[in-house]
Amino acid sequence: MIRKAELRDVPVIFEMINHYAAEKIMLPRPLTDLYESVREFLVAGDEEAQVAGCGALKFYNAELAEIRSLCVAPGTQHRGMGRALTERLLLEAESYGLKTVFALTTTPEFFLKCGFRETARERFPMKVWRDCLRCDRYFHCSEKTVCLDLPRPARPAKTQLEPAEVSA
Repeated sequence: MIRKAELRDVPVIFEMINHYAAEKIMLPRPLTDLYESVREFLVAGDEEAQVAGCGALKFYNAELAEIRSLCVAPGTQHRGMGRALTERLLLEAESYGLKTVFALTTTPEFFLKCGFRETARERFPMKVWRDCLRCDRYFHCSEKTVCLDLPRPARPAKTQLEPAEVSA
């Protein structure tokens, strides 16, 4: 189940993000920043409303947004939650008529499987000036920049196989 994040989800989002920040996989996010940006977040979870994944769509202008803070709870990787969150965030971006979505990541392989391609970070000057220059890892950054141009090509519709004719 994927839904818009609520204020009550922020402490769990904070824990997940900062767990990976401690492992140098993600950048830390202050709790106050997460409360301020909670409307940017989607969360994934189970039927009991336990939050086990999150991701945000940050707008930069009428054509560009970033997928950020995408992660799943430790021990829940490889279950499709990250991909499902990414798909929903891309659908949201398309619904706003955006032209490009990008992400900075230490795991570009994940995004490449979702249709993104590697690109130069300098293609996104607003991100570089707004966030990257203030980052303590700026001069030794291990993140790769990936992007996806929208709208995405339409996927072929799944066709249902016709039952075979049975001869009597």
